[in-house]
Amino acid sequence: MKRVVVGLSGGVDSSVAAYLLQQQGYEVIGLFMKNWHDDSVTISNECPWLEDSNDALLVAQKLGIPFQTVDLSEQYKEKIVDYMFDEYEKGRTPNPDVLCNREIKFDVFMKMALDLGADYVATGHYCRKGEIEVDGKPVYQLLAGVDDNKDQSYFLCQLSQEQLSKALFPIGELTKPEVRAIATEMELVTAEKKDSQGLCFIGKVRLPEFLQQKLQPKAGLIFEVDANEAIYSATKSNGYNTEEQLAIEAKSISYSPAMGKVVGKHQGAHYFTTGQRKGLNVGGTPEALFVIATDVITNTIYTGQGSQHPGLFKKALFVDASEVHWVREDLTLKAGETMQVMARIRYRQPLQKATLHQFESGLYVAFDEPQSAITEGQFVAWYLDAELVGSGVIS
Repeated sequence: MKRVVVGLSGGVDSSVAAYLLQQQGYEVIGLFMKNWHDDSVTISNECPWLEDSNDALLVAQKLGIPFQTVDLSEQYKEKIVDYMFDEYEKGRTPNPDVLCNREIKFDVFMKMALDLGADYVATGHYCRKGEIEVDGKPVYQLLAGVDDNKDQSYFLCQLSQEQLSKALFPIGELTKPEVRAIATEMELVTAEKKDSQGLCFIGKVRLPEFLQQKLQPKAGLIFEVDANEAIYSATKSNGYNTEEQLAIEAKSISYSPAMGKVVGKHQGAHYFTTGQRKGLNVGGTPEALFVIATDVITNTIYTGQGSQHPGLFKKALFVDASEVHWVREDLTLKAGETMQVMARIRYRQPLQKATLHQFESGLYVAFDEPQSAITEGQFVAWYLDAELVGSGVIS
């Protein structure tokens, strides 16, 4: 009998994942990850992880499977939290959930599970795993979940072939309502529990509050840049080769205070990200203001009116060669090669038509249509049909 360790988070998805594996004849062990000790940054008086841990224990007892809690808070702080603050201070916007899956769930946690004699690690992600043969060797596929509203393949975009070989995603063929129906039928305590909105595996912690309690406030100015500013109508030269043209399209505009007017003040440019609308606390404009750029060196925020402001849009992005990751290593592009794909730059974004261009310096993703709020530090993921084949950190 194959042994599977399930990451029981105290939510409905991992609960049903454990039940389904049990029904499929696996020996199932439930492990709850405790990733955080610092209660100073929680936003409620409740212990952020205790309720989830108790729910996970009750599910394990209901299913009659062994259960234990593992403390990964030290590794989580080092690999996720410290990196996150460092990125925010540089004016970049990391994705903690993608990092958490790559560095914690499918690395530290997986190694711990394998040490327990596990053959596989299972999670409650809405995605699927496929297996094909290439040159006589097994190759694992990361496939989108069948529930379009919940597909979570994006969060796993940094997984390797080795990690995928040991991973199971039991609920990938189900929709969320079907998962809740199974949990209700089995009378699992998590059946009606709301989905977590907190930071990956920390519990009831919201990112803005979390940042503000760790990064020092610093007063600065908010500028509004008019949509008719000359920088947006600068004529593009035709005398460039493909790589030079893509570099121009992917480059962020360098704003200066002379391009706009002061419309307000803020408490730290590192709290804000491109495309953000809430939290500016500036009124009196015909359309809502959106962040079009931040400068953490001068502690300045640049904004524009409306979701169609030209400062929000770019047609291309760049991923440094060191940050390009192929889930499907056999599809890796060589310098000079291109690939037609569907891509997304954030979770839940509808997939967009794009072309990958590989050069020695890195990879350009050129979209058919301009994309709003391409943000440094976030991940771009690219797909062939329903398969996520690669990803990278946006430079």
